Amino acid sequence: MSIEQLGEWLQSSKRTVILTGAGMSTESGIPDFRSVSGWWQNIDPRTVATTEALAQNYTLFHEFYKMRIEHLENVAPHEGHKILADWEKRGIVSLVMTQNVDGFHQLAGSQRVEELHGSIRLIRCHRCQQAASMNCFLNKESCRHCNGKLRPNVVLFGESLPQESWHRSMDAIQSAELVLVIGTSLEVYPVNQLPTMAKGKTVYINLDITQHTVPFDLIIEGKTKEVLQQVQI
Repeated sequence: MSIEQLGEWLQSSKRTVILTGAGMSTESGIPDFRSVSGWWQNIDPRTVATTEALAQNYTLFHEFYKMRIEHLENVAPHEGHKILADWEKRGIVSLVMTQNVDGFHQLAGSQRVEELHGSIRLIRCHRCQQAASMNCFLNKESCRHCNGKLRPNVVLFGESLPQESWHRSMDAIQSAELVLVIGTSLEVYPVNQLPTMAKGKTVYINLDITQHTVPFDLIIEGKTKEVLQQVQI
């Protein structure tokens, strides 16, 4: 009944926006590095994906992100990503906001995407901000403009979110009639504040349903791909 209700709300909503998190990507085979067990040499990536690690232990920082980038070569968007892209083409969804940095929404065909945590597929210099090639980063080269350290264009722990994407996302949430929050634990600030700004109906879809301070109008527990595949519009 809850999935039927979601389908009815999607049909009647004139402005629907989506917020996605790691749960969308893990079903494509990308590990969730916030899981309890961890997955990379028993090192907590939250101590690696920082500006401190970039400055003080670049070898470890580079090895971590090189591994993540190379892993993307063996995975691809799943049917859930394609369903959201199809909903956009049909005028059902107006915007996708994502915490994921893998670019899967765009690869699946979504045109209007706000990457709140940046993109791992783009490289820039940490010092002068000039763009660089992926090969330069993978080969551990320095910036050709200032000899600075190259890095993926992702938001590291301790950094601010890209302000334009953040403000566009806030505006979209506040003006939406329906907000779908999919595959995120809502543990990471400040993105976890976005659902609290919603004035329309809110739906939470996730494999693990935990207690949240944000009250949702509808909660659906399950794998994101399987839930989206069951929605009839």
